[in-house]
Amino acid sequence: MTDENIVKAAVRESFGKGAARRLRAIGQIPAVLYGHGTQPQHLALPAHQVGLLIRKANAVLDLDIAGKSHLALVKDVQKDPVRQIIEHLDLIVVTKGERVQVEVPVHLEGESFPGTITELESHTLNLEVEATHIPEFVVVSVEGLSEGTQIHAKDVVLPTGAILITDADVLVAVVHAPQKAEPVEPATAAE
Repeated sequence: MTDENIVKAAVRESFGKGAARRLRAIGQIPAVLYGHGTQPQHLALPAHQVGLLIRKANAVLDLDIAGKSHLALVKDVQKDPVRQIIEHLDLIVVTKGERVQVEVPVHLEGESFPGTITELESHTLNLEVEATHIPEFVVVSVEGLSEGTQIHAKDVVLPTGAILITDADVLVAVVHAPQKAEPVEPATAAE
């Protein structure tokens, strides 16, 4: 964990729509921290800092609550559909060494054989990883692959310590030749 992931959190005493609106008006995000059999804690987090941190998928935050450190995985982000402002966060307590199941984005790398294109069929893979070492993405190399090549989940090179949860036979990417467009005949005046 880096120092930039340390977030000063304040315990919330007031609840409801009005209280949440007042928090957002002063640059805070209402959040709930739960898990590991603990009572849910209602928190207020700095909106700008948290907004930057959660741009990365599966962000783990180091919450400083009244001087005590708590690791939390972002479980759910609720945003205003029009303004895209974060309205609420659900956070799950995690501990160092604990394994969690997360969806990790798939990135294609390289160029397939000239004259072919690569189509990404599965944009994410479900992995079980250590909570403090969640990869931002998994890389699938398509360098020089020929037409008809299929890459399944079982073929993807996973980060060290990661276990594939997604079905091994799920199609991740396929290399194929682009389809030629049929020429359209001009309409005649008789039609």
